[in-house]
Order: sequence, then C-alpha cells, then structure tokens
Amino acid sequence: MKIISAQEHHAAVSPTALLLANDLDPCALDLTGVTRIDLVFPKFTDGRAYSQAFLLRRRLGFAGELRATGDVLIDQLVQMQRTGFDVAVLKEGVDASAAQRQFERFAGFYQGSAVEASPQFAKAT
Repeated sequence: MKIISAQEHHAAVSPTALLLANDLDPCALDLTGVTRIDLVFPKFTDGRAYSQAFLLRRRLGFAGELRATGDVLIDQLVQMQRTGFDVAVLKEGVDASAAQRQFERFAGFYQGSAVEASPQFAKAT
C-alpha cells in the first residue's frame, strides 16, 4: 500500500478520478473510464468506506486505484489494504515512517481478503 501526504493527494488531481461519499452504493455507479476512486472516512469510527472498497474490488471487479481519504489513522492501514485500498492519504501530522511500520507487524493472515480471496489453508504449500 502506498502512503501519501495530504499535499500529495491534493496535487494529484485527475479527470478520471471519482470522489465517492461514504453513504453512496458503489453498485449503482457507472465506472466506465474511472481509474481512481477516492473513498472518504469522515471520522475514524465510520467504517463504511471499508465496505465500499470491498464491494468495488470483489463484487464489481474494479481494478483501478482505491484511495482512502479523510480521517485516516495508521492503525487502520492494514485493514484498509486487506479490503482493497491501494493508497492511503494520511492526516496532517501523522508520521509516514510510523505508518509504514504497520505493515511489518503482520507477516500473514489466515483469512482471505479483497486482495487475496483464498484463505491461507486453501493455498498449496
């Protein structure tokens, strides 16, 4: 997962990007020509963007970039990656190096995810 600052996010304006409010149903969208979808976490306690990301990846097969924006904290990053996010925009004042260390804490997962659908036990050893 790529971690970027709010300044980098605002500088990366794209005509093929879509900002999706967290109360909209992704299944009702026409994703033709969309290469990036920004999903919003208005508060860290509001997890609807996780469900949107999972639906976009697994049910709708969206292969473009999913970007987490809003109240993004470092303790959410691993779950964001597992539900399909590619990029996380950190809140102001959050240390990007501390955020990157979150991914080093977990070597693997038993369950499947939006990115890797097969559970660990179903994989050939």
